[in-house]
Amino acid sequence: MKLKFLKIFDAAPPVEPLDTDTEEYRKTYRYYRIRIMYTTMIGYALFYFVRKNMSLALPGMEAELGITKAQLGLFLTLHGLLYGLSKLFNGILGDRANPRYFMAAGLALSALMNILFGMSSTVLAFGLFWMLNGYFQGMGFPPCARSITHWFSASERGTKFAIWNTSHSIGASLVLVLTSFLVVYDWRLAFYVPAGIALFGSFFLAWWLRDTPESLGLPAVEVYRNEIADSEPAHQVKWREQKQYLIKYVVKNPMIWVLAFANFFLYTIRFAILDWGPSFLIEMKGVDITQAGWIVAGYEVFGIAGMLVSGWLMDRVFKGRGGRAAFFYMLACTIAIYLFWRLPSDSPYVYASLLSAIGFFIYGPQALVGTMAANLATKKVAAAAIGLTGLFGYLSGILSGWGLGAIVDSRGWSQGYLILIFAGLAGTILFALTWNAVGPHIKKNRVYAK
Repeated sequence: MKLKFLKIFDAAPPVEPLDTDTEEYRKTYRYYRIRIMYTTMIGYALFYFVRKNMSLALPGMEAELGITKAQLGLFLTLHGLLYGLSKLFNGILGDRANPRYFMAAGLALSALMNILFGMSSTVLAFGLFWMLNGYFQGMGFPPCARSITHWFSASERGTKFAIWNTSHSIGASLVLVLTSFLVVYDWRLAFYVPAGIALFGSFFLAWWLRDTPESLGLPAVEVYRNEIADSEPAHQVKWREQKQYLIKYVVKNPMIWVLAFANFFLYTIRFAILDWGPSFLIEMKGVDITQAGWIVAGYEVFGIAGMLVSGWLMDRVFKGRGGRAAFFYMLACTIAIYLFWRLPSDSPYVYASLLSAIGFFIYGPQALVGTMAANLATKKVAAAAIGLTGLFGYLSGILSGWGLGAIVDSRGWSQGYLILIFAGLAGTILFALTWNAVGPHIKKNRVYAK
């Protein structure tokens, strides 16, 4: 029996529809589409404040507490594994939950885990609180996936998801800059201060975010856009029917699994650079810790541009076939990683330029994987499909976190970069297999029929 307090997470029911023949209706729809976009972006950026705040604290933790890179990598790995599992589990729930409270609760709980982590001093406590943080972090993306797929139609999701995905880089770059100043005083401040900001953000989400268009008296977005819907809204479907959709469009869909494996190698690169980039720059290139924070922040900023361009390519150039854009991006990313590793130079500007190029080319396909999964699965099980691909992405923590830390400890950074080159080539090949992958409804819409 469902506990009564959990009813707050139930999807908001549809209400009496507004008159769709008035200009006021279209004005209202435009207003809420913008509001949903920026609210979920702010909320998800703040999830990064309490998730990607560890990288610049790692050197201080290592020096003060005598923790090895392998142990630090293990924190990252356990966090990523539990986050991936949580993203899948909460993706199934998130397809039916009210994002307004579901997302707010996840952010508040993640902030609490950061506070407890900052108060700790033992490996066991660090591991426990960072694992729990990983689980609560998994409550962030599913409500965003539900919101974007219900407020934006398939023909525009490449661009809209790309815009929304900039929240990843905005959050990560801001917290890197913030923590680069905080760790000068005390590495624990890198957890306390972002946690305080995230707590305020959770109240903002509970106050300002809303559920589906139907819960506000508006029709499905396909009616607003004059397109063919991929499915009826999830809140109108029983669990048994949703399970059938899950099996048909996710579990038995080979392209979803190809995307999942591609996401594994993509995230190996993404998180290896984000988590270990500062350490590599400090130890191998002699860069100051404050400079390292700004350089890795640049990796995130250029990632924003990469996302926006990739979304435009998917919608406008490749007509919904995001695998084509992802293939070219991943190939270019692999080349940039090789140059970052092997190009001889003493200039931090060269490192910054190459790292920014890697960010541009890795965040493009990172944004497209979720969009492709949502389109292939239909909006009824979009969060679950993205959750599955996300699970594989965070399974990469075995390689990018603990694995890379252990290898660098024993064999040095060069062996670590060979792993990243291999990951780039494997991802490129897998994205080539998705060259013609497209959602079951996209060809029917006249936007792509022209």
